Amino acid sequence: MSEIDASMSTMPQPASAVGLVFRPDSPPEDLPAVARELDVAGVSELWLWEDCFFEGGLTSATAALLSSERLRIGIGLLPVPLRNPALAAMEIATIDRLAPGRFVAGFGHGVLDWMGQVGARVASPLTLLREYVTAVRTLLAGETVDVDGRYVKLANVALDWPPATVPEITIGATRPKTLRLAGELGDSVLLDDANDAPAVRAARAIVDEGREAAGRPGRPHVRVFTEIDPRGSGLAERLSDRVAELRDAGADSVAIQAPKDAPDPRALLDALPR
Repeated sequence: MSEIDASMSTMPQPASAVGLVFRPDSPPEDLPAVARELDVAGVSELWLWEDCFFEGGLTSATAALLSSERLRIGIGLLPVPLRNPALAAMEIATIDRLAPGRFVAGFGHGVLDWMGQVGARVASPLTLLREYVTAVRTLLAGETVDVDGRYVKLANVALDWPPATVPEITIGATRPKTLRLAGELGDSVLLDDANDAPAVRAARAIVDEGREAAGRPGRPHVRVFTEIDPRGSGLAERLSDRVAELRDAGADSVAIQAPKDAPDPRALLDALPR
């Protein structure tokens, strides 16, 4: 390839789901037990964070996948400045081969102050995200990448063990330019800062514009993180109302997290809409 190929995978549209979030405020040694319990309970998805300087997203995802049988695990999000895209593709390919079809790779800019703290901040995060996601997807598709971009520079790189199918790639986005890019490049978009219907509706419109401008068929899948405190009365009703509100606004899948001071997702389990 003379440049990065932006072609999309042929994976099916992600299924609608209501899942839970394992916050990094919980110690990593709690994760296997949480994953097992959610798996037995029939929860469809468990989402992880990779925030500096808590728990590694890819190692945590592997632990959760190997501790469960059906649970789908997503990372929201892997900060792209922290890893070479070839390394990210190697890790994602390995994870997907260990647990085919159960892993969602989420990519985002990362918190810019944190990226500066580790010497990885770039002048154009949007350019990096575009180059990075395109390169990772192409490598996961089993193709050879030979590119000299502004940030991504790979010479005749190919994976020896690509996955059978490119796993779902979701892009975390908040601002309009990144939302458009998510619609253009992602299999789905993750909104982790849109907790009400107007914000989801506005973001959905921009993502749709990006997908249409790229000439991609179908509607992009929109995932939303939302926080609900399990303490207090009427939890089941509050959960049901929030999920319904977000779905009416355009969310296809919702991941619910408990607050920072009571992060265990199992407190939400019994009231979770199925």
